[in-house]
Amino acid sequence: MELRQYWQIVRRRLWIVAVLFVVVLVSSILTHRAPSTAYQSSMRFMMGLEPEAKSGDYYTYDKYYTWLTAEYLIDDAAELVRSGAFAQAVSSHLAGTGISVPSGAIHGSTQAGQLHRVLTVSVVWGDAEQLADIANAVVAVLPGEISRHFAQVGTSSVYASLIDPPAIFAIGASLKQKLDLPLRLLLALGAGVVLTFLLDYLDDTVHSKRELEQGGVDVLAEIPPLRYRDKFGLPRQRLP
Repeated sequence: MELRQYWQIVRRRLWIVAVLFVVVLVSSILTHRAPSTAYQSSMRFMMGLEPEAKSGDYYTYDKYYTWLTAEYLIDDAAELVRSGAFAQAVSSHLAGTGISVPSGAIHGSTQAGQLHRVLTVSVVWGDAEQLADIANAVVAVLPGEISRHFAQVGTSSVYASLIDPPAIFAIGASLKQKLDLPLRLLLALGAGVVLTFLLDYLDDTVHSKRELEQGGVDVLAEIPPLRYRDKFGLPRQRLP
């Protein structure tokens, strides 16, 4: 089937595509809600630990294993920040200052990233003032939680020192929110085109002489539609 025939099928029922497009557009506009302003706070910590005390006169690796252990610890520290236990510790710290924030909300809004021995903690929240309190609680709680959970390294001097204090800034709409309306309209167009082809498949009406010729019927003459008669100045007399 040629592209021209495809276009004729769609053009024959183009109103279906247009109606679906308009309905989706209007309903999307009427139900659209402006996204609420969200804020993000990010802070960075340097992970490290004190090397074991030298107990004899022997060769050491110039603190090589101390640096290597810190790089392993950064992966575990990121998982600790993502855990429910850390969220509960932050929530308890806030409760001690008279601020009530559920640990589940903190858990769902906190993310962590790592690079070498640097741990980045990010928190997304809807209120800038409350976010500042949560970020300060993270700064206060994280060093103690790391020392408590990483005692297995053989030294109590595991630490996370703050190198970049919390910075709060507003974040714009997400990519999903930006693409929501265009994707809806594209789906409406696609559904309309599919529906026109389905209706054409179910329609047994003859629309052109080619369809008759494909069915083995010889076409001797063809009466053009009225619009073609007007275009070429042909009379509009009815047949007796």
